[in-house]
Amino acid sequence: MKELILTSKFQIFSYDELTEPDRELIDAAKRATETAYAPYSRFRVGAAARLEDGVIVCGSNQENAAFPSSLCAERTALFYANAHHPEQAVTTLAVAAFSNGAFLKAPIPPCGACRQVILGVEERYKAPVRILLYGEDGIYVTDSVKALLPLQFVGETML
Repeated sequence: MKELILTSKFQIFSYDELTEPDRELIDAAKRATETAYAPYSRFRVGAAARLEDGVIVCGSNQENAAFPSSLCAERTALFYANAHHPEQAVTTLAVAAFSNGAFLKAPIPPCGACRQVILGVEERYKAPVRILLYGEDGIYVTDSVKALLPLQFVGETML
């Protein structure tokens, strides 16, 4: 038997330690939680994507009584970016979640489906997407979704 050990690298920042552009993106993701439609879970998630040209697009989770028909904030933002700015790569994606009257203390990671979509964006533009995961107690930052998805379903793995 062999063993495979996978590791991921994250930096953890306080809000004040972030650069101004990163704070701006986190603030946009937090504001995006206000447009979430979450009547069932009451769990509002916002995402903000910065494009190569500096434009920020946002998305929020949109629930439906048929839960599989719902859509996460990350995919809402990324699909909007790809549909309206197809020539612009996404350089950074910020995610924040609000529940029970407050933003979460710990960062919330994207679900598996969102991780795969972020990976698709990286593959499409041949560039990593930096990810900022907001929590009141700290913001996790990584240089690529590959830290969240160490075994990827792309390229040769699909043959």
